[in-house]
Amino acid sequence: MADKDQARPLAPTIHCRPSSDDYQEQLHLKRIQRRRFIKLFCFIIGLLIILSVIVILILMFTLFQVKDPIIQMNKISITKLELINGVIPKPGSNVSLTADVSVKNPNVASFKYSNTTTTLYINETVIGEARGPPGQAKARRTVQMNLTINIVVDRLLLNLNSDMSSGKLRLRSFSRVPGRVKLLHILRRNIVVKMNCTSTINIFNKSIEDQDCKRKVKI
Repeated sequence: MADKDQARPLAPTIHCRPSSDDYQEQLHLKRIQRRRFIKLFCFIIGLLIILSVIVILILMFTLFQVKDPIIQMNKISITKLELINGVIPKPGSNVSLTADVSVKNPNVASFKYSNTTTTLYINETVIGEARGPPGQAKARRTVQMNLTINIVVDRLLLNLNSDMSSGKLRLRSFSRVPGRVKLLHILRRNIVVKMNCTSTINIFNKSIEDQDCKRKVKI
């Protein structure tokens, strides 16, 4: 009896294989998961791009907004003047004026400017001009420029229409400072700062008694 039990063959092992329908269903689920992952990834990337654009726009219109530089005529002084009888400038001589001009940069980036010019007029005739070298005003800083203007006295005398015995001379100056502000290597703006000043010069004590300046910025 024991020999018969030992000789009985073991039951065959049954291997369960998924049917074709189950395999197709698993494959379909994997495709759906892959598509969901791709959609989620694209959504996150798109959201990051939108947030980055919003942040850049906010910075551009607040902190990184390009502001107009401010030009100012601080002082004009006469450094050279020869008079006849203490009243009339000597013909053939030159009158030298020193103009103290400052440019204030209110931006968070440097304002780089090229050659500056200051032209002096009496009526509508140019009687002198000065040119300054290029430079830059650092972020939120003010740069000063001392410009020397040599006036041709003969042109001055030909255009006088007032009594020089009063010792007062009415002149007009025009200053021009072209430059550029660049933010984050992305936003660039070309700016031309202009200033017109009308000044009354006392030739007796070589001082400026009255001055009226108007500023304009061209973008």
